[in-house]
Amino acid sequence: MQELQQKFDVSERRACRVLDQPRSSQRFEGKPKDEDERLTKRILQLVRERPRWGYRRICQLLRRDGETINMKKMYRLWKAAGLKVPRKRRKKRATGVRGNACDVQTAAFIHDVWTWDFVQSSTVDGRTIRFLNIVDEYTRQCLTIKVGRSITSEDAIDTLAELFTMHGVPKRLRCDNGPEFISTAIKQWLATIGVEILYIEPGSPWQNGVCESFNSRLRDEYLHQTDLIDEDDARKKARAWREDFNTRRPHSSLGYLTPSEFAFRSAASVRPTASLQQHCESPIPVS
Repeated sequence: MQELQQKFDVSERRACRVLDQPRSSQRFEGKPKDEDERLTKRILQLVRERPRWGYRRICQLLRRDGETINMKKMYRLWKAAGLKVPRKRRKKRATGVRGNACDVQTAAFIHDVWTWDFVQSSTVDGRTIRFLNIVDEYTRQCLTIKVGRSITSEDAIDTLAELFTMHGVPKRLRCDNGPEFISTAIKQWLATIGVEILYIEPGSPWQNGVCESFNSRLRDEYLHQTDLIDEDDARKKARAWREDFNTRRPHSSLGYLTPSEFAFRSAASVRPTASLQQHCESPIPVS
């Protein structure tokens, strides 16, 4: 409009009349409101306290503090401040395959496939306690139940090393994609010994059905039937329950034999397994 005024030497009133423009549109100058600046500072303060919240929740906090602000204005200020909720970073996990499921690669003899998994419970004081269960899939024998407040990948390696010395080295080991099972230390150690790891698909516990069935019995017949006073008490009771499970509990999938009875009758099917020392003369690597 100013350019036309200078070119034709006319007033603002006449130029606006010719172009059919209201004069108020030429005189208004938008200025950021002090209120917007104040609200933006408050929004930034709340975002630092709640970095995972979006603009809708932050808007509700502002309203609870007595601010009068609608969602449209909130979004405008949010966008102008360049705010956004950061994306969750997914942890890199080992990806299993359907072909490693227990109904695809079944155990054919004793110590062909071992399976392991964690069960979590709590003692009477409310503290978490964990159980690492290792089962021979062919005989359904529970080889061990390791009990601890925290069980790391190094603890799992120590447990496996002890079992390998007692029973020999299995051909395969089936498990899910838990952080303890996909650790570099476990992968490297088992690769050195020559044990194949069968990782099931993430989010598919039924593919590790033998261990999941055992975990269900452990919860139903042990954890839900007794109070765990402390770690030592849980360890003693787990040892007693494991002995009862292996030697006295008839198993339907074994023709109602106990796992120990089935293992004894299946002794002819045992495939010779090498000892741990034959596979690994060097100390167990720990990361």
